[in-house]
Amino acid sequence: MYGVVLTCLVLALALYFAYRQGDPMHNVIQGHIDKEYDYIIVGAGSAGSVVAARLSEDSDIKVLLLEAGGHYSERPSFFQSPLMWAMALKTEYDWEYYTEPQEKSSFGLKGQRSYWPRGRVLGGTSCINGVQYTRGSSFDFDEWEAAGCTGWGYKEVLPYFLKSEDIHIESLKSSPYHSQGGPIAVSYGHVTELNDHILKAGQRLGYDVTDYNGKDQHGFSSVPKSLRDGVRSSTGLEYIGKKQMRNLHVSLQSFATKIQIDESDKTAKGVYYIKDGRKYYVKARREIILSGGTINTSQLLLLSGIGPSSHLKEKNIPVIADLPVGQNLQDHVYIPLLSHINQSLSITRDDVKSYWMKLLYALLGKGIYSTSLLDTSAFLHLEKANVGKRYPDIQMIFSATLFSVNVLNYEDHIAHTLLNSDANQHGFTTALCLTRPFSRGQITLKSNDPFDHPNIDPKYLEDERDVKTLIGGIRIWEKLMETPEMKALGVDIDRMKMPFCSNHKFRSDEYWECLIRHIGITEYHHSGTCKMGPIDDTSTVVDPELRVKGIKGLRVADASVFPNVTSGNINAPVIMVGEKAADMIRGKDTVSEFRRNI
Repeated sequence: MYGVVLTCLVLALALYFAYRQGDPMHNVIQGHIDKEYDYIIVGAGSAGSVVAARLSEDSDIKVLLLEAGGHYSERPSFFQSPLMWAMALKTEYDWEYYTEPQEKSSFGLKGQRSYWPRGRVLGGTSCINGVQYTRGSSFDFDEWEAAGCTGWGYKEVLPYFLKSEDIHIESLKSSPYHSQGGPIAVSYGHVTELNDHILKAGQRLGYDVTDYNGKDQHGFSSVPKSLRDGVRSSTGLEYIGKKQMRNLHVSLQSFATKIQIDESDKTAKGVYYIKDGRKYYVKARREIILSGGTINTSQLLLLSGIGPSSHLKEKNIPVIADLPVGQNLQDHVYIPLLSHINQSLSITRDDVKSYWMKLLYALLGKGIYSTSLLDTSAFLHLEKANVGKRYPDIQMIFSATLFSVNVLNYEDHIAHTLLNSDANQHGFTTALCLTRPFSRGQITLKSNDPFDHPNIDPKYLEDERDVKTLIGGIRIWEKLMETPEMKALGVDIDRMKMPFCSNHKFRSDEYWECLIRHIGITEYHHSGTCKMGPIDDTSTVVDPELRVKGIKGLRVADASVFPNVTSGNINAPVIMVGEKAADMIRGKDTVSEFRRNI
């Protein structure tokens, strides 16, 4: 009986996604690609898919998009249901990176190494993230511009956020900070009533309930999500899969290994790549745009002779341009704080395994499979005097479930006490995140073999200010958990009393620091390794037009160009970079209709 039901579910799910996607393979090249294109984009992730689609709007040019992974339609249950993102982890659709052992953090992780999943699929990490749509603080972008990134202030980037957005939230449709008709759908998708309880607890502490993508990021918010009718609104689906562009060729399973650069005039000429076990070369008539992400773009530049000269020489790579590629690595660290509750307001293992829930999603696109479990978020300042004057210090993300499965690389004894052993226990997890870390890491080559993953050293928490900021955030979390709204749900801070930090007094600064250094993990927001800035700034790799300094015909468009990581989840800012990069390359202004007097 169960086999019949399961077969019907799979069939219904396949029909549902086929209906939603149309023909997602129409741009994909099945055989050999052409020998030459006007533009070659390397990496079909959150930015690369955007750049490729926008450049292809000019019908007189030919565009090639190279992607090392496969197509999201191969495993619709992985990529289209936002609830199932973790199913893709540690599969062929995940680069599965690990950091170097950390000296001052990751004490509770296996080998003191953090696991960094990255999407290896059309749509990149936008296919495996938590679908939380967050633009960042206006102060982030104004800071970029003040540091010499001309044209990247908030008023200049807001039109690109608007261009990419299709707001489905009724209360925000008339907001000047939102727009309709763009590729990326933004909607709510509340899981349970737990969201209301957390918002009320925040109000109890004096915080406003706000739209954190609007005028002011500060306060508590329901989480806007990149969802369209229960389907993940990834860039691969929305920008590539739904459009048929005769002048765009998408080559999957195509792993770029080197950019060919003419040393006589320092011009990027073409791309070497591996497909089906064979080595190929394709030429670019105009430009090559690297959108592989913070890790892959840095590695490819280094392999191509662009990077710190001493490091390249050490790896026997001829130096084409001496630039600080791989430096300035930044990432958001978060601390998972678990809270039990005494009411059925969260999602448990039985809910996830429910045949009814699967059928509801397969047939109607409704229920828990149609959304993520991230329902509430807060951006908070540690000092009230800074509200309205600078970016927030802390982000809290509330997930309507208790973490119970060890996908985060924790040591077994840490996972045993930190994570929930009963997957049917009701509760929620607070991800307490550092919005603007002071610590800086680096990416370097392990060898000159492109198939060797690079050395990733984020140097988490090496700057003591990061620890102090996180402790300050925990103090706010403590107050939130002690509000009448949380007490009525049976929340008890003692749930976070961990034996591996028992040599410190529970809830002391020393205890929380111990916990932070043991269980702090990546929020998957890696950025900064091809820093954008003035051309005469020796710490930068690309100029404000995203051109690699000293190299003609080569640009970077992904999170690696961030001078400083934005406050919050970075998928939306990366999409914005892709939109703005396409306009720069085309020499066109396509956002005049989105410019508003804000």
